[in-house]
Amino acid sequence: MRKERREALADGIAIEWVTGSDLTEAHLDAFFAFYMDTGSRKWGSPYLTRQCLSLLRESMADKILLVLAKRAGRHIAGALNFIGTDTLYGRYWGGIEEHPLLHFEVCYYQAIDFAIQHGLARVEAGAQGAHKLARGYLPSETYSAHYIADPPLRRAVADYLKRERLAVAREIALLTEESPYRRASS
Repeated sequence: MRKERREALADGIAIEWVTGSDLTEAHLDAFFAFYMDTGSRKWGSPYLTRQCLSLLRESMADKILLVLAKRAGRHIAGALNFIGTDTLYGRYWGGIEEHPLLHFEVCYYQAIDFAIQHGLARVEAGAQGAHKLARGYLPSETYSAHYIADPPLRRAVADYLKRERLAVAREIALLTEESPYRRASS
């Protein structure tokens, strides 16, 4: 991890944590550009709007942590996190420059550092990604509260989810068993 962190910050990259009253519209402009660029290249349909970010800032700036990477005087990448009572929730990432391992530094390692420094019990880094195991995260179930209005589609999704839950439970058990962390002896 130390080697990854050094490599991520090579090329003169510095990290900045922005939250509360320090969070500006300029920070959100930069993050939104990262988010749109990365989302358009990788997922095809980013769904947060720029207005959404401003509304979040207006209503809950003290619950937002924006981790920004800066190189040569300009922001190049960032991760949007939400600060809970005892948990830091990481959800959104984007970058306009490619740098090896920068995603892991900005999204995972900086989140862990922030949580430790602010006395948070855990970091919830979002769904998916066996690669998170090597970066300090054990698998855990996540939940969704989507409502599907169309009854035939709702039944089909429910049928699929029954099977998926079993597969996810098996994968969580396997990844937990393969965990690089010490287990308490019984």
